[in-house]
Amino acid sequence: MMATSQISIIIPVLNEASKIAETLANAYKASNVEVIVVDGGSQDQTIEIALSSGAQVLSSPAGRANQMNTGALAASGEILLFLHGDTRLPTNFDTLIRQAIASPDTIAGAFELRIDAHMGGLRLIEKIVNARSHWFSMPYGDQAIFLQKSVFQEIGGFPNLPIMEDFELMRRLRGLGKIAIVSATVLTSGRRWQKLGVVKTTLINQLIIIGYFLGVPPKILVRCYRRR
Repeated sequence: MMATSQISIIIPVLNEASKIAETLANAYKASNVEVIVVDGGSQDQTIEIALSSGAQVLSSPAGRANQMNTGALAASGEILLFLHGDTRLPTNFDTLIRQAIASPDTIAGAFELRIDAHMGGLRLIEKIVNARSHWFSMPYGDQAIFLQKSVFQEIGGFPNLPIMEDFELMRRLRGLGKIAIVSATVLTSGRRWQKLGVVKTTLINQLIIIGYFLGVPPKILVRCYRRR
């Protein structure tokens, strides 16, 4: 059954005109997929580009959790794949996802990460991220999380958080079964790293995670993250 299951690719976007065309073109290199772009109020040409690609375009209040939950409600596929607007999927991603989900002990999955930039330290960051994902079963949203729609509905979707929604989702899923990390890489934009540098970006990311564990309200964390 899973060999022919439809995959719904849900892409939350906000002003992604510079990246979305490439992301969408890559997403359509697959069999039996639907692509749902959920816009959070873009002021550029993101919506027009998405519509011209043939994607279904929805609108919702800004915030990845809101946008991804909106897309999931509209999805008709048995498998949901949550993809960032600046991230490209690996070759044969559809086959890899169906194979991973077909395993009876697998509840969800994601891909290994590669960052699209050439800066000192990024290759080490990739190794750390991928090791963490394999060892602790904790991939993040930029690794293209996928799972069966029935499981997503069962756990209530993404928690209504302004930040760390992917982290919290994986914590919930980890208690239900195996999180498969596919040994193929998604290629995500390196613009965050290029803007602030590897050290500062890594430090901010870790401080946000520590703050979340210490109980700092997500509304405060997201303000700090956006002011970085």
